Amino acid sequence: MGRVETDPWCSSGHLLPSGDLLSTGGNKMGEKAVRLLKKDDPVPKFVDRKDALGSGHWYASNCILEDGGAVIIGGRDSYTYDYIPPSADFESNSKNLPFLEQTTTPAFGPGLHIENNLYPFVYLLPDGNVFIFANDRAISFNPQTGATVKEYPVLEGGSRNYPPSGQSALLPLRLTADNKPVTAEVVVCGGNKPDAFQNVDPRYTQNRVFAPAFYDCNRIIVTADNPAWQKEQDMPSPRTMGDLLQLPNGQFLLINGAKKGTSGWDDAEDPNLTPTVYMPENEMGNRFRELRPTNIPRMYHSSSSVLPDGKILVAGSNCHQFYTYDGPYPTELRVEKFSPHYLDPKFKKDRPVITVGATDKLLKYGQQFKVTFTIASNPKLVDGDVIVTLLHPPFTTHGWSQNQRMLICGIVKFDRNVITAAAPASGKLAPPGYYMLFVSHRNIPSKGVWVQVGP
Repeated sequence: MGRVETDPWCSSGHLLPSGDLLSTGGNKMGEKAVRLLKKDDPVPKFVDRKDALGSGHWYASNCILEDGGAVIIGGRDSYTYDYIPPSADFESNSKNLPFLEQTTTPAFGPGLHIENNLYPFVYLLPDGNVFIFANDRAISFNPQTGATVKEYPVLEGGSRNYPPSGQSALLPLRLTADNKPVTAEVVVCGGNKPDAFQNVDPRYTQNRVFAPAFYDCNRIIVTADNPAWQKEQDMPSPRTMGDLLQLPNGQFLLINGAKKGTSGWDDAEDPNLTPTVYMPENEMGNRFRELRPTNIPRMYHSSSSVLPDGKILVAGSNCHQFYTYDGPYPTELRVEKFSPHYLDPKFKKDRPVITVGATDKLLKYGQQFKVTFTIASNPKLVDGDVIVTLLHPPFTTHGWSQNQRMLICGIVKFDRNVITAAAPASGKLAPPGYYMLFVSHRNIPSKGVWVQVGP
């Protein structure tokens, strides 16, 4: 890969429409840097650009926009956002976003940071504006001007962003073949009390208290005229620092994290070892299902990713300032693959298999495309038995999957084993780039096929 010249520690990132990876911001000399990794480079290497950004961004979040460019938002002592165009060839720029300063818990003194609003949860909305949730509040804003478009109610109960580190996701966007208006809904789960970090981190206290993380989840329809938070079913166990991953079938997976404490060096205990499926469309009371637990703690600095075969790659966990291999929660270098419930061998005969050569790989906005598949059991299918989903691969770090986005495509025609579906209407729904396409039969997904979506 070659040497990275700038410091990407606790940085952010996203994919360009070309599929190239852009790493943004970081610590110290890396806070204004970007690093480009081209997917077609025969000798992969990061190309660093120092001082490319107009502001420093450490613990920031990226949001891809309708043109394939992205905004890099916030971070420690940063109340601004920068825009990077789709080509990643740009001059430094920066715009103020007062909301970031308004949601920052004041520091106690030089070098002492509480914040509670780092790695804010950000999502591109169907109208092209950006939804941002930080600490316990949310707005949507115009990414061209920075102007606030809508203010949302406070989410009572605690702090949800780093370091209390709850989990959040944009629920799948359900499209129609005739391009009806799309509803966007966001869920926020877990986190901890606003003072949880200062009561456990040794920089603030000698009487450390590992506060229990939250069980609760809350949902809000962000496109509603009068949006309001709705209490969701509680998770089966409390969780901070967990990943909330979008699965190929429209469900989610809660994995990794801890039951007590917060993000930060040595600031959590009681690892949450039990992966849990979240099924937001089920009836209340039947939305969570616990799966087989691991025996490897995955807390601070752990990560996970959904693979095209439907498995989950799980790695990392270093709760300490340096690599530490003794004592509680040693630095973890092992990597695991986790097979979710839908990969149980008993479902093999009912699992769709996409016929790659007879499936469109280039999806144009607003146009129809075809997906060909087979199911070994040859079931008699009725409306709703099969869905076609597009999953944008996220940049997952510190319990936050940036630009994770799923679209359930509108089906135009179903002819035996060939689906004619409608591609998303525009970049406001699906920013241009590479997506994993899946076919799911009664919540059992196929392996994914890489497709490119764009104008």
